[in-house]
Amino acid sequence: MKRTLGLTLAATLLSTAAHAQEKTVTVASWGGSYQEAQSKALFEPAAANTGIVVKQETYGGMSDVRLQVSSGAVSLDIVASGSGSAARAAAEGLLEKLDYSVIDVSNFYEGLYTDYCVGGDVFSTVYAWNTQTYGDDGPQSWADFFDVEKFPGKRAYRNRVAGALEPAMMALGVAPEDVYKELDSEEGIERALDKIRELKPNIDVFWSSGAQQAQLMKDGEVDMTTGWNGRFDNAAKDGAQVKYSFNQALLDYDCFAIPLGAPNKDVAMEFLAEISKPEYQDDLPTYITYGPTNKAAYETGVITAEMAAGLPSSPENAAMQLPVSLEWYAKWETIADEMYQEMLTE
Repeated sequence: MKRTLGLTLAATLLSTAAHAQEKTVTVASWGGSYQEAQSKALFEPAAANTGIVVKQETYGGMSDVRLQVSSGAVSLDIVASGSGSAARAAAEGLLEKLDYSVIDVSNFYEGLYTDYCVGGDVFSTVYAWNTQTYGDDGPQSWADFFDVEKFPGKRAYRNRVAGALEPAMMALGVAPEDVYKELDSEEGIERALDKIRELKPNIDVFWSSGAQQAQLMKDGEVDMTTGWNGRFDNAAKDGAQVKYSFNQALLDYDCFAIPLGAPNKDVAMEFLAEISKPEYQDDLPTYITYGPTNKAAYETGVITAEMAAGLPSSPENAAMQLPVSLEWYAKWETIADEMYQEMLTE
C-alpha cells in the first residue's frame, strides 16, 4: 500500500513538475536600463505571482522576429517593440492577434493598444543637452537643436528613420499638427532628409540604442542628442550632466507583441494579461521615467504627484508633444527608412 502511495505521489510530483515546465515564456527586450526596469517592475514580480518561468533575452527588434517567422524557427514568445515597428510587423503578418478577453485593457488610455500589440509604457523622444556645455539654457525647440550657430557643438542622431524625420520637419517651421501631412509623400520625406543633411557635418554619432544615448551623455562625447526621456533621467542619476525638454517632443509608446508561431502563445497571453495590471505598471516609473499605459496605475498611490509631473503621459507634458502617427509608420516606414539609410551613406 505504501509503495502504491509512493508511486502515486511520485507521479503527481512529476506531473506537477511537467506542468510547471510548460508554464514558460521567453521575453525579448532591448537591454540596458530599460530592460532592467521592465525586469524589476514587470517580469520578475509577475513571474513570482503566477509561477510562470520567464527567460529573458535581448534582441535587435522586429528584424529578428521577421527572420524567425520566415525561417519557421520561432523561439521568442513575447517581444518589446516600438509602436511603429509593431504596426509595420502586424501589417507584414509577423504577429499573433492578441486576445483581449484575456488581456484587460478597459482602463488603458485610448490608442495605446492595437489588435497585435498591447502598450507597456509611454515615452517621449526628446532633445537632450550637456549642461556643462550649455548650462540649464539648452535648446527649447527642434529649430534650436538644428541651429549650430546659436548652439554650436557635436550632435548625435538616430541611425533609423523612427523619430528622425518629425524633428527635421518641425525644425523647418512646420506646425506639429501638420508634420505627418507634410511627410505623406516621398517629396515630403526628402524635404526632411535635406534638413538632416544640413546638420550631418555636426552629427558625430548616429546612435543605435537607448543604452548608447545614455552613454554618449555620460561620457560627454556629444553636446546634444535625440533620444528617449527615461534613458536620460537614468543617465542623470548616474552622474551625467544632462537635461531635456518635453516641448515638441514625440509622444509614443512601447508595447508587447507575440511573434507568429510563438511556442508558448497561450502562456504568453496570460503573462501579458498579468503585466498589464496597474499593480505592476505603477512600479515602472520607480526604475525609469516612462508613464503607464493603464490609467488605473495612477490611482494606486505608488505614483506620487511629483513623480507624475516628470512622466511623458502626464496631461501637462503630453499637451506639449506631437503624438506619433502609427498610420504614417504603417504606410511609409519601409520606404522612408530605405531613403534614410541612403542618406546616411552619402
